[in-house]
Amino acid sequence: MYLVSQRSVSWATRNRPSAALVRARGAVAEQAQLDGAGGVAERVGDQFAGDRFGGDRRAVEAPGGEPVGDRDPRAGDDRRVAGQHGAAEAPPSRCAIRPCASQSATAPLTSVAAHRSWACGDRERPEHRGTGTPQHEPTVAEHGILGRMRYPRCLARLAVGLVLVLVTAVGCTGNGGDGDEPARTDPSASSRAPGEGSPSAATPTPSPTPADPVSLPALIQREHRGSDLRLGAVRVRTDAYTQYAVTYRSNGLKISGIMNVPTGKGPFPALVLAHGYIDPDVYRTGQGMPREQDLLARNGYVVLHTDYRNHAGSDDDPDNDVNLRLGYTEDVIAAVHALRSAARPDVDDDRIGLLGRSMGGGVVYNTLVVAPGLVDAAVAFAPVSSRPEQNIDHFQRPEGDPLVDEIEAAHGTPEENPEFWRQVSPITYVDRVTEPLLIHHGTADDTCPLAWTRTTVAAFEAAGKDVELRTYRGEGHTFGPRWPDSMEATMAFFERHLR
Repeated sequence: MYLVSQRSVSWATRNRPSAALVRARGAVAEQAQLDGAGGVAERVGDQFAGDRFGGDRRAVEAPGGEPVGDRDPRAGDDRRVAGQHGAAEAPPSRCAIRPCASQSATAPLTSVAAHRSWACGDRERPEHRGTGTPQHEPTVAEHGILGRMRYPRCLARLAVGLVLVLVTAVGCTGNGGDGDEPARTDPSASSRAPGEGSPSAATPTPSPTPADPVSLPALIQREHRGSDLRLGAVRVRTDAYTQYAVTYRSNGLKISGIMNVPTGKGPFPALVLAHGYIDPDVYRTGQGMPREQDLLARNGYVVLHTDYRNHAGSDDDPDNDVNLRLGYTEDVIAAVHALRSAARPDVDDDRIGLLGRSMGGGVVYNTLVVAPGLVDAAVAFAPVSSRPEQNIDHFQRPEGDPLVDEIEAAHGTPEENPEFWRQVSPITYVDRVTEPLLIHHGTADDTCPLAWTRTTVAAFEAAGKDVELRTYRGEGHTFGPRWPDSMEATMAFFERHLR
């Protein structure tokens, strides 16, 4: 069973597989009505791919057709590689929402395809393209030693021989700044009387160089504003939650999205969801993570799914693509601030987490380094590389995407301007992270290679961060048979950290 708290639905209700399946089918049917009928050709790609890039073109069938997916029937046990927790085997989940094989042939389904897509993860295909998170080099303000160490005045009264010996000894320890007296930052220390000591060899630190406006340091220095969370029309109403269309402000831009609010008395913990890449030209509000939205809300979480700028009903940011889509990070940070500033009685603003998949996993990385302490915990599914040049080389360059030329004309290539590319990588700033991170990744993911995540996890571990990687043998990019297992682990993780 899922390890969940009794926030909005009784434990007995959650433990009845048949009831859960009925609820899941109903939610799928409602989502299908919102998404519309008919197949829609979309790419599975990454953050930077644009509509020209990022993997195979796959047809996403509407209910009634057989969805095309990357489910691997060979999916076996997953292995957990934990940052500081050792390795362990994760047993198969016994969660209420089971893979399609568990379905009764006589159950009143909306369609077999809809149920398979819900349980096995084949419904929302277009989720990856582009450069996950740009590589950033931390801008470190170097604090020089401005102070001056005084020699004890009593030395002047000592014999000449002792003075020579002691002055030499004190001089060796005083000017290095490592003695008992702290280094001074008082500017007046540079103009002391001759009898009060010798000037330090240290020179004042120059003013820090302003960060490149397109960089993680720039986002770190920026004041992020998120406000004016507004609930609009009801999109879906179920026994467990109500889904609303929402808008909020992100540093002056209007951002659209959806929010699931559990039925019952709050306040409930909240999760902000960051979706994977879907071509903005075909993206529909709330698209990308319907399974997660439904299941988390049914288990007592307010779920705010941001569309990001340039998507659905959000305002446009014409420079976002060439600027490595760092604006998406701003929109996720603003979503958390908007939840808090709304002061809604159904939201516990002391318990907020992040969940992102694919490109959205890269957005989660960025958010953790830009705004440590903003949330309590984070989860990433099949994330992009934490080095944006790898994402570009993997998704866009082989396709001849003209956006690559625009990016390199604006910022230089990694060879021409390595500092820029270091400053757009969250791996450069991993020491800033303060929240626990759980990452899920399938071993058969050919969209975002598992090796990328292993590299990121190694960087987190080297910095002593709380990171856990769970791998799923045979699973592809979007997760199929093992999706229930991954969500069981996800909810147990949030239960531990969002109490």
